[in-house]
Amino acid sequence: MNIDFKGRIVLVTGAGKGIGRCIALKVSKLGAKVYAISRTESDLDSLKEEDSSIETRCLDIGNCKNTRKVIGDIGQENLLVNNAGISKRKTILEATEEFIDEHFDVNFKAALNISQIVVKGIISRKGSGAIVNISSISSTLAFTGYPIYCTTKAAMDMLTKSMALEFGLFKSCDKYFMDVQDQNKLTIYSIEKDEVANTVAFLLSDYASIINGALVPVDGGHSIHMSPNPVQ
Repeated sequence: MNIDFKGRIVLVTGAGKGIGRCIALKVSKLGAKVYAISRTESDLDSLKEEDSSIETRCLDIGNCKNTRKVIGDIGQENLLVNNAGISKRKTILEATEEFIDEHFDVNFKAALNISQIVVKGIISRKGSGAIVNISSISSTLAFTGYPIYCTTKAAMDMLTKSMALEFGLFKSCDKYFMDVQDQNKLTIYSIEKDEVANTVAFLLSDYASIINGALVPVDGGHSIHMSPNPVQ
């Protein structure tokens, strides 16, 4: 299988470190013009040192208005990876309105906001494109102390299905709107970042043209396992 992204423009959020960084480097190596988004300038600087062809934008995607301006100025992007996310520990009784808003702003609203910008551009150009939303096994498996994070990831899964249903109606961009479930730092399992990046590259490619609205677990099969004592 030879994946070639030459001539494609890929936008990756949360690309400064971890899975997002690995994805940005992977699709760049496969020929894409990559725009890497992160709110940490130093992470973007080191990414640029590793691959000078990658364009970087320092941006807090939780700020919807500023995000629309920055992403809109890029233009022409036809592949999007909504990877950015935050995960902080607070129980349901401890969670404040500010804490809840912060998680939904970054983990859910930002993905919706950026997707709107990208899809409107694709439709206006009568083009085609792909969106991969990075979710988590936390969307279906609850983790003690992280109820708000888990809820935002469940919302991301339904957003992915809804995007597939709505955008699939446009024959000019009826390609693929998918959701990858990745291992996250809360679990004890070890999933290599490159394994997630390989899956994302496949989902963005023409080889995945028939896949639409799918939730694809990239977790070594751990999401099918139930603990014999789930409350501990």
